[in-house]
Amino acid sequence: MKDRLFSGATSIKAHALFVGQRLELKDFEKGNRLGSAPLVVTASNDRCAVLFRYGVVVYFGLSTMEEMSLLADLKAFIREPFAQHIESEEVEIIADRKKAEGFELSTIYIKEHTIERIQLIADALAKSVVLSYYETNIASSFDRIEPLAESLRGGRGYHKARQLLRHMGDALITHTKMVGRMEVSGKPELLWEHPEHEIFYHKLMVEYELRERHIALEQKLDLISRTAETLLGVLQANRTLRVEWYIVILIVFEILLTLYNMIFS
Repeated sequence: MKDRLFSGATSIKAHALFVGQRLELKDFEKGNRLGSAPLVVTASNDRCAVLFRYGVVVYFGLSTMEEMSLLADLKAFIREPFAQHIESEEVEIIADRKKAEGFELSTIYIKEHTIERIQLIADALAKSVVLSYYETNIASSFDRIEPLAESLRGGRGYHKARQLLRHMGDALITHTKMVGRMEVSGKPELLWEHPEHEIFYHKLMVEYELRERHIALEQKLDLISRTAETLLGVLQANRTLRVEWYIVILIVFEILLTLYNMIFS
């Protein structure tokens, strides 16, 4: 199968799709495997797909109907599937021994279609679509936190504590998924066995700006978390101040009541 991958076609399409929060790959049929770490499986005779445990499928050389058929076969392995596949990315790959490996006019050029090169391209595409998903989510988090901050000016918005805690929780969960599952900043295991492809993978990372986007997301997540913590602290301080004023008023009332009793008893 590896020897006749793509039937000698020089140009193929790669299509990455974020299908769910997780793909359970441990029990996936071993007979279909062409490679591991990441997992490469056969699809439609001489085509293939690369599967990632953090919920991304990258198709290589498949038609739309073939992609849908494979996705239906994978349905049992998808955990927390998305109702709609909101993030995807496509790129054309051309095998040409005369060209230097890398990007040119939004096309990836490689020397030949090997499993190792397919895995590295899939890795970059998968990380790119997941980063796009979190970039969209974090942008909406910024939009939601701003009115919360405005509502706390002048001591208003005491009922917003639950929303602030939810934003802090969302930021922590996003950070955990990015660092623990996807490992954007980490080097693929494949490169330890095939260091000759390091320059090629570096070109992919630069083209998709993986490291820069990951750092930017980390900074935004940290800002959201610190902002929510600050707002929650202000909220709790305001509530404490209100309680103290209530206590003072009760003490004054008790003193006045005592003086009234002493004077008129």
